[in-house]
Amino acid sequence: MIHKRLRPFNTKETYPEQKLDNDLSQGVVARGTMVFLRGQVSQDLESRESLHVGDAGKQTAKTMENIDMLLREAGSEMAHVCRIVVYLTDIRYREAVYTEMGKWLKGVHPCSTGIVVPALARPEWVVEIEVTAVIPD
Repeated sequence: MIHKRLRPFNTKETYPEQKLDNDLSQGVVARGTMVFLRGQVSQDLESRESLHVGDAGKQTAKTMENIDMLLREAGSEMAHVCRIVVYLTDIRYREAVYTEMGKWLKGVHPCSTGIVVPALARPEWVVEIEVTAVIPD
């Protein structure tokens, strides 16, 4: 297989209340040089439990922790993040989210896009972050 799938799963397990049946993965390593991570949220990737309900800053900290863990599993790290997309359910969360996110990306300078959306896949999630990174030689 050309691409390596990180932590494949089926949406039946992640969103049982939504009656979905999609095969997805937390990330994809493309030809061993690029890592594409799906939007990460404040969720324990083992138990699928949502964490820090109602706290945008703590949700961001857990989200960034998941991103860091997945990048390392792929052979990359935060220093190699090229692009980040941040989805917020309320613009008032921006300061808390970007303050926490900035701690993890200090000195990295990725290109970034921020989007305010009406909702995410679960009502308790207020921030979702998607990342693209490279794997160094």
